[in-house]
Amino acid sequence: MKIAVIDDYQNAFKTLKCFPKLAGHEVTVFTDTANDVASLAAKLKDFDAVVLTQQRSYFPRELIEQLPKLKVIAQTGRAATHVDLEACSGKGIVVSAGGSGNSNATAELTWGLILSALRNLPVELNSVKNGGWQSTLGTGVNDKTIGIYAYGKIGSIVAAVGKAFGARVICWGREGSTARAKAAGFEVAKSRAEFFAEVDIVSFHLPLNKDTRGIITSADLAGMKPTALLVNASRSGLIAKGALVEALKAGRPGFAAVDVYDKEPVGADEPLTKMANVTCTPHLGYVTRESYEQYYATVVDDLVNFAAGKPSNVLNPDALGKK
Repeated sequence: MKIAVIDDYQNAFKTLKCFPKLAGHEVTVFTDTANDVASLAAKLKDFDAVVLTQQRSYFPRELIEQLPKLKVIAQTGRAATHVDLEACSGKGIVVSAGGSGNSNATAELTWGLILSALRNLPVELNSVKNGGWQSTLGTGVNDKTIGIYAYGKIGSIVAAVGKAFGARVICWGREGSTARAKAAGFEVAKSRAEFFAEVDIVSFHLPLNKDTRGIITSADLAGMKPTALLVNASRSGLIAKGALVEALKAGRPGFAAVDVYDKEPVGADEPLTKMANVTCTPHLGYVTRESYEQYYATVVDDLVNFAAGKPSNVLNPDALGKK
């Protein structure tokens, strides 16, 4: 098969332990990103298979209909809301999505963001590299209140670290999430309003889907303390469009640390990267060697299985046998 690996920013795919399994296949790696349908269609028109990393590129019907040779899409992780499965099934394109990443990686990055923002690390790192010395007064975690919105695999790790640092941890989310938090000995806020009003630090750990898009509203943000830090290492779409920028301008919350954006990679028009009260990283949450080895091992197995006529982790079984 002719296989395209797109959005491999670090050109890492061919360095992974699983890559030799694709010996005999023609693999092309693209390190750039094409955000428009026309560019993606031109790039991928001659390939039998495409490897997608998380939700870095969207595959709408308009694009799928311009890829006549495409037989299989292999996706890292189980979330494939960025791929039009119905359009793929109609064209006989199998979509495989299986396996899971490393929850620790995103939890670690979350705490990296929290500590970087509270201790003003970007400013101080830049200062000392330029011959300067201390210029800011940081804020500690001990005795602060950290809010965890969605106590799942990642949220539970972030909460445990907060407890270890001596913070009061309060949780919010759906019934299943809050039940898990209570069972683990963590406090659950009495109401949504209380949750946002009381936290000194809030961190979101929800998947992005039709039910969670825009779930964090302008009203939620307006109810936060002017000294509070908002952390988002999940998905930008969890916050109502434009609400975070406006809230930060209004001073509630006073600060943010973000790893995710409405448009990725960010361009010159991304307002968050220009704000002095925002710490920004380029969607590094799951980007570790260990996570990539886990994610892509499943992808490579799915491609090998498909080539052998035994598709695995298929999200759209209706596509089987059509092409």
